[in-house]
Amino acid sequence: MNRSLITLIVLGGIVALIAMWAIGFQRSTTGLNEGVGEQWSNVENAYQLRSDKTKNLVEIVKGAADFEKSTLTAVIEARAKATSIQLKVDDLTPEKIAEFEKAQAQLSGSLSRLLVAVEQYPNLKATDAFRDLQAQYEGMENRIGVERRKFNEVARAFNTKIKQMPNNLLAGFFGFSEKGYFKAQEGTENAPDISFK
Repeated sequence: MNRSLITLIVLGGIVALIAMWAIGFQRSTTGLNEGVGEQWSNVENAYQLRSDKTKNLVEIVKGAADFEKSTLTAVIEARAKATSIQLKVDDLTPEKIAEFEKAQAQLSGSLSRLLVAVEQYPNLKATDAFRDLQAQYEGMENRIGVERRKFNEVARAFNTKIKQMPNNLLAGFFGFSEKGYFKAQEGTENAPDISFK
């Protein structure tokens, strides 16, 4: 065999190995990206359930004729804003997730104020529908926390894959970009000050 044929075979082998690596990277990363999308759907479903129940809660509270209208208005507006933000798996940048989370936090805050304000209305607290929704609300918040944690796990696996050498060389070529994470709200690192004075 002549030297040029050997060189051609070696180069062909190298090209074939690089092509197999690129195809393998694209396939496995696409699978991870789909996992991120699936988990994002679970997060959205958890938030949607809370949004749906919030509508029911507002209707029950509206039944108390003398209830504070400003509190209800704040919940209704926060719910509308939280449901208006729709993200697809390709939009899950850190900035867009922060925007989504900010809207959801406003809804959480409004709901918390609503539930605290309800304490002043014993007739409302006594209704079965309200008690049921209060219990469901706690379960929904727990589910949201679980789904957010799972999302962060799959996003971390995806981000790790596309950032590692040599995968980072192909990530941009195939259109894979870093996914954002859910973060704790500011101030949650401080324990609440509880006093009974």
